[in-house]
Amino acid sequence: MKTLISILIIISFCMSCKPINQNVDVTENLQNQKYSDTVTIASDKVEYEITVIEPGFYNWLNGTARPEGYYSQEFLETRNRILVLNWNQRVMQPQQFDPNLYIFRIDYDQNTDYGYQLNYVLYNYFVFFQLKYKQRLGPFFPRI
Repeated sequence: MKTLISILIIISFCMSCKPINQNVDVTENLQNQKYSDTVTIASDKVEYEITVIEPGFYNWLNGTARPEGYYSQEFLETRNRILVLNWNQRVMQPQQFDPNLYIFRIDYDQNTDYGYQLNYVLYNYFVFFQLKYKQRLGPFFPRI
């Protein structure tokens, strides 16, 4: 189970305390990471950042996941609220759920507009995670 530590997911949202100083073009950022297992989405326009460190996620995102625009932002936000809530509950219960899988708490405020790109990557990470580790984070099956 020690190898599962490599599934670190670091999701940090800098909420109104410190805007991201670096201008990052989201599409350029994804194109530059073709051979990396780290996906970082950052934008100074929305001032939030998501970093996913997961072997194979980037290839899965480009090869298997539904393309951007397939889901509406409202759909992604609704699913992410449920999935984040279940994820955080599992982080708080390391005796019941594998602490090597659920390492970090995700700060996701349902009243904040994080934008389409961040919600898209977060939702697809949850789908990838559920399929890869045979977990179920919500009342619905992960769909591709």
